[in-house]
Amino acid sequence: MKIRTVTPDDIDAIIDLWTRVFPEYSDPLKPQRDPRGSIERKLAFGDGLFWLGLQGNDLAGTVMAGYDGHRGWIYSLGVDPAHRRSGLGQTLVAHAEAQLGALGCPKINLQVLDDNSGALTFWQSVGYAPDAVLSLGKRL
Repeated sequence: MKIRTVTPDDIDAIIDLWTRVFPEYSDPLKPQRDPRGSIERKLAFGDGLFWLGLQGNDLAGTVMAGYDGHRGWIYSLGVDPAHRRSGLGQTLVAHAEAQLGALGCPKINLQVLDDNSGALTFWQSVGYAPDAVLSLGKRL
């Protein structure tokens, strides 16, 4: 597998992947889950913390990260169902962790929808555990 930084040329392929692996991205009641907008804003931010994993020429997965100098975040780890259980998700997470660590990041946070038992199982298998915090949000 090859991991590389996402470019604008990857947007359509990533949207195709994300609409297959993140059902909420197709939910009209969740307009904040617009994949094109999320991708374009991340690329415009320009921090280089957005990668894709390729199996041959196939887009097999993505992972996005962020770091504000205090905490790191991992977002949008998505692996094509045809490539799951191959170690790709673990490899993408390890890549994001290494890149955040190189920036001096002391702790990584992430959020998982509370009804996504498969994702919870995956994240726990790579060393993440629930924090005793409550996530709050506000849509602008």
